[in-house]
Amino acid sequence: MPMPTTKSLAEQQVKRGLLRLVSPAGAVQDEQRIETAKAHLRALGFRVQAGTQVLARQQRFAGSDAQRLRALHDAARSKADVVMMTRGGYGLSRLLPVIDYDLLAGAIETRKQMWVGHSDFTALQLALLARNGAVTFSGPMASYDFGEKNPDDIMRDSFIDAADGTLEAVGFACDDAPRGFEVEGILWGGNLALVASLVGTPYLPSVGGVLFLEDVNEHPYSIERMFSQLLHAGVLPRQKAVLLGHFTAYRLSAHDAGYDLDAAVNWLRSQLKPHGVPVLTGLPFGHVRTKLTLPHGVRTHALRDGGEVFLFFPHAGR
Repeated sequence: MPMPTTKSLAEQQVKRGLLRLVSPAGAVQDEQRIETAKAHLRALGFRVQAGTQVLARQQRFAGSDAQRLRALHDAARSKADVVMMTRGGYGLSRLLPVIDYDLLAGAIETRKQMWVGHSDFTALQLALLARNGAVTFSGPMASYDFGEKNPDDIMRDSFIDAADGTLEAVGFACDDAPRGFEVEGILWGGNLALVASLVGTPYLPSVGGVLFLEDVNEHPYSIERMFSQLLHAGVLPRQKAVLLGHFTAYRLSAHDAGYDLDAAVNWLRSQLKPHGVPVLTGLPFGHVRTKLTLPHGVRTHALRDGGEVFLFFPHAGR
């Protein structure tokens, strides 16, 4: 049965909980996108809360480190059912040593507070998983996704499934999954640059599961270099599978002479083949309009069925 559209949801007066916006990383560049996002989220039945910090600015950041840290802690203490990032950029890595992880994890685990975003938010997701085993959600952000005039239907519906606690499985077309592919493990990952940046720190979980990766504005050689860092650090060989989302907004040059993203992915496959770790492409996730909302830190059962791969989340409900 197809999901109702934003309009029909509003007409049915579907009531959802309180959704709080926070800007823990880069400064919001277009205030109107936040207003547009608020309107879309209200149409979906949320009460939307956004304090002054959401639009704060200090250099490239959404306020000072202290302001952004306080915004995270205040969100965890609030009555919000959903805490959504406005955008990514850079900034959470600065805060990792001073975040009260017990506070955030307590809100997530005892009050089922849903924290959702992608891009720079990956740093906080990984740290929460490493420190407390807390489940967050890799998914849309206010400015980036709901700030669009016409948000993507799949993005919206997947987010609603997660927010309503009805997300049980996702599927996507994949023509390179090995025949008979079927694995189980913790689903984790996110932005490749953030995952690689946390190697050797206490904020990278020691997980041997299903790792998903994406990135933006990174040339294929840079992507391969980060793959190699995770390979040499022993992160990739212990995975059950690696799922690749979208790697966007890079530009090849004449110097590449045929070296492209496919070449980098093929190199990764050649390195992981001796370890029996398959590399699958086509996951609808990344800095793109059409993205799934994925529970980060839950056990998933992944399998191939025909030309599709399905991820099942038996314990992903909120």
